[in-house]
Amino acid sequence: MKTPRSSIAAGLVLALGSVSGIAIGQEKWPAKPIRMIVPFFSGSASDVLGRIAAQRLTEIYGQHIVVDNRPGAGGLIGSELTLHAPSDGYTVTMVGQPHLSNVLIREKKPYDPLKDFTAISLVAKTHNVIVLGKGVQVRNIPELIALAKANPGKLNYGSAGVGSSSHLAGAKFTSKAKIDVVHVPFRQGPDSRSALIAGTIQFYVYPLPAIMNLIKGGQLRALAVGGDQRAEALPEVPTTAEAGFPEYKTESWFGLIAPRGVPKQVVARLNADTVSVLKEEATRKKFSVQGATPGYGPPEHFAKMQRDEYNELGALIKQIGMKVQ
Repeated sequence: MKTPRSSIAAGLVLALGSVSGIAIGQEKWPAKPIRMIVPFFSGSASDVLGRIAAQRLTEIYGQHIVVDNRPGAGGLIGSELTLHAPSDGYTVTMVGQPHLSNVLIREKKPYDPLKDFTAISLVAKTHNVIVLGKGVQVRNIPELIALAKANPGKLNYGSAGVGSSSHLAGAKFTSKAKIDVVHVPFRQGPDSRSALIAGTIQFYVYPLPAIMNLIKGGQLRALAVGGDQRAEALPEVPTTAEAGFPEYKTESWFGLIAPRGVPKQVVARLNADTVSVLKEEATRKKFSVQGATPGYGPPEHFAKMQRDEYNELGALIKQIGMKVQ
């Protein structure tokens, strides 16, 4: 006996949800605004890229994606807010490397980054860029290293907090260069930029979107980007290899997570729509201007990437001798 086509169609609608939303219990998702937690300040790389994605997803869903900046503790505050948020699909978080490293540098683990959250999708990858403070007149990385070695303990480098990606990137640089410099963590992005402009810190390793405007505007000078190729948005800035220090590579990634236990239908919908946005040429261009490249794939791909990165970061933290708090 053949199954009527109408019955097949009805089954597909029930399985996939309607065009306007997925049926979760008696409610279609999304039926209200979605909160996107950004664990860093306004103007940070995760903020800039998160807002680009949020604007387009708002148009798709007909519901606002509300960006909620929750900086502090190198990103830990935002991750912990996500940990305790309801698992209803109305809270997502734009995380990066600090979501993993914050656990590795603390003796008392605040969460398990691999088990306590739901992976949604990788969103972007970006160069990290070594930016010089006012008065640092070096032309390449060997000259910066020589300056630091001639002045042990007198040069400062900044970061967004202990355990942040900028901290690890800077610490990796100092370790490979074998130089004695002072780490200065900042709670707010504008403070670190002001310190560079004033010359009170000598360098900072930023994710490129966080500092692009000041580089483009000529307020700050980029010494080198950390990838294998030059950044499309800064073609005049050499790679670390071209700048005389090929043993140092540094890049960042950003992706969306949610609390553990979000319904699978919602995870699939969020992933599919995020990937669709990231594949749009308009999104690629907006990311490119900021020095980033869209990255996407299924949730399982992003989850595996985090597992691999977690193991690599653990080895790096031991290698550079970063103390567990």
